Amino acid sequence: MSDEGQGARSGRFYLSCPLPLTPYYYFQPTMRTLAIDPGTRRIGLAMSDEGGQWASPLEVLMVTDPDQAIEPILKLIAKEAVVRVVIGLPLNMDDSVGPQARSVVAWANKLQTSLHAARGTQHAPKIVFVDERLSSFVAEQRLIDVKRAGGKMTRKDKKQSLDAVAAAGILQSFLDGKLLAIEVPSFHSTTPNDAG
Repeated sequence: MSDEGQGARSGRFYLSCPLPLTPYYYFQPTMRTLAIDPGTRRIGLAMSDEGGQWASPLEVLMVTDPDQAIEPILKLIAKEAVVRVVIGLPLNMDDSVGPQARSVVAWANKLQTSLHAARGTQHAPKIVFVDERLSSFVAEQRLIDVKRAGGKMTRKDKKQSLDAVAAAGILQSFLDGKLLAIEVPSFHSTTPNDAG
């Protein structure tokens, strides 16, 4: 008896010409997100996976002026097809926007202007702000845990990794829905509908 006959009797059916199956994840939309933990000398970067679920520390840009980080970030966004940028905003403990947070917003405006010039308003990634007040503390605790687990890390390594780990913490909390986007009036947000 043929396989088809056996299958019919057992309640199983076989395709004589099986169709090629495409893994389900091929149909998942790409939502790669870049997180930025800005500073005056070190800019921490973290990136999500293409599915927009998991965050990983990427690198720390060492600068003498935060504006120096804009060009490498633009290249990274183009290379990785980033569709959203999450920027940590250092609010005051009373939720007010102090001088440090205003500096970050001013820098973000420059980044957005450069993105629009490079990619056009309609194709530039959306920039959102989140509260990053506790990110450095959480990142430092994670690095301490790594060291306690036997990981070798010098004080210099820890200092250089801290900002990227902080950016990853910010991004993961955002992806998990634990950190919500903050509306910042002084940020000159432009959407495709505003560009007409």
